[in-house]
Amino acid sequence: MAEHIWDKSRLPSRHVSVGPERAPHRSYYYAMGMTEEEIARPLVGVATCWNEAAPCNIALNRQAQSVKEGVKAAFGTPREFTTITVTDGLAMGHQGMKSSLASRDAIADTVELTMRGHSYDAMVTLAGCDKSLPGMMMAMLRLNVPSVFMYGGSILPGKFKGRDVTVVDVFEAVGQHAAGNMSDEDLHALECVACPSAGACGGQFTANTMATVSEAIGLALPGSAGAPAPYEDRDRWAVESGKAVMELLKKNIRPRDIVTLKALENAAVVVGATGGSTNAGLHLPAMAHEAGIRFTLDDVAAIMRRTPYIADLKPGGKYVALDVHKVGGIPVIIKALLDAGLLHGDCMTVTGKTLAENHKDVVFPTDQDVIYPVSKAITPTGGVVGLKGNLAPDGAIVKVAGMKTLRFEGTALCFDCEEDAFKAVEQRAYKAGDVIVIRYEGPKGGPGMREMLSTTAAIYGQGMGEAVALITDGRFSGGTRGFCVGHVGPEAAVGGPIGLLKNGDKIIIDATKGTIDVDISDEEMAKRRAEWKPRGTDYNAGALWKYAQLVGPAYLGAVTHPGGEAETHCYADI
Repeated sequence: MAEHIWDKSRLPSRHVSVGPERAPHRSYYYAMGMTEEEIARPLVGVATCWNEAAPCNIALNRQAQSVKEGVKAAFGTPREFTTITVTDGLAMGHQGMKSSLASRDAIADTVELTMRGHSYDAMVTLAGCDKSLPGMMMAMLRLNVPSVFMYGGSILPGKFKGRDVTVVDVFEAVGQHAAGNMSDEDLHALECVACPSAGACGGQFTANTMATVSEAIGLALPGSAGAPAPYEDRDRWAVESGKAVMELLKKNIRPRDIVTLKALENAAVVVGATGGSTNAGLHLPAMAHEAGIRFTLDDVAAIMRRTPYIADLKPGGKYVALDVHKVGGIPVIIKALLDAGLLHGDCMTVTGKTLAENHKDVVFPTDQDVIYPVSKAITPTGGVVGLKGNLAPDGAIVKVAGMKTLRFEGTALCFDCEEDAFKAVEQRAYKAGDVIVIRYEGPKGGPGMREMLSTTAAIYGQGMGEAVALITDGRFSGGTRGFCVGHVGPEAAVGGPIGLLKNGDKIIIDATKGTIDVDISDEEMAKRRAEWKPRGTDYNAGALWKYAQLVGPAYLGAVTHPGGEAETHCYADI
């Protein structure tokens, strides 16, 4: 490959590398061992969320080195940097989870600041956790320099008593143990084998959902999200991602050329088709917001509702991400949907080709039951649906993949924080027919919009998963199953109807019709609203206070700034 001669007159790195006035800047690069040739080449940020917090992130440093090899092979100069991660599996079930969603926006902010501060020309991002994947893709869209995303890979499934298990099985085992249905010895044995390697949670939880999105939306190389984190094949994909970003730089293909409204629609289709995480209802609107596109929870839910459910994946199904990889990976899912006319095949991707061109030679394997052709879909409608009604005027979302009953009628049992709800579940202080309401956990009211996997998994572990429903203005983990309705808006903290509920109120949830209502009159609702008073939180300083001041409603993605539509300049064009 011959080296491309770069004209830096329109590249951001001219501000740190070109002309006599930049001699002090170049002196810093010499201090790090760089040559004149390397300084003259495009500077490519290689951004990872590597840390020792959790297995999701531990392999990202290794993969970043391979990305750098790819950038160098294509005559770019990589500059590696890291940012934060909050890992939901460790944050779950306590106050630490308030930091989770806020970390998504902090990741985007810190990557933006690093890129701006050092005037890098392009970017490859690597992420492994639930919020780091959308956070990195948001940063790519915000900066709009040529960029490629790469998933760090899923964890391998554990083995317990002859079956595949994930961390969700451990959460559910806590409920079984509390109910007296699992011994101390078995619980300990399960926790020791459930997570046997590096990588993100193995089911179609949030990380693998957003990894699927990364390929379908065109920001990742086709096939790059599939191999589990420990597999050396990930390093090959990392090298190719580094080479690909240099091609994008030559052609000046940018993230906003790729992530159009049609590409966002494609992303929503693959979430519905795979029974993916309800968190996509937050992250896709937030990504759209960065590009100046309005794409709300309503839009996401409408697309997912009409999309056939074709991938039999945990938590509602049988299989994990490794099984998808074994039968051909995410390209097989995309191929099935393309062949059925359910995706916009003309969308541009990071290969410089369209989605249809990337997948024209993919052959759908017929000797497997992980992914079904659309003609034999598991269900004719998607695994995630939106709800609206007098209890959620701004909307709500529920994952129905694997659910037997799509209508629930019961009476409210209200809690003003997750801890109180979990304590009641532990003590079995609820009954069949209850609609457990967990409120004041929304973006502002939490603050931070916690996930409730500890509570929902404990209920399943007690054998009550089909007997009760849960609703919250917070969120449910991608690992949650059952009649669990999240993102109820407006949230309680701003006077939404969920904050006006009382114990015993009759609630009707119908996922077939897409409705969620409380059976009280408008007059009674108005009376309760007049009596309602705002509540404070204990977060009156620091990052979560700042987040609560800035964050918007869940149905718009819980974003913290005005977005691409308000821009008067784009970083890529400085």
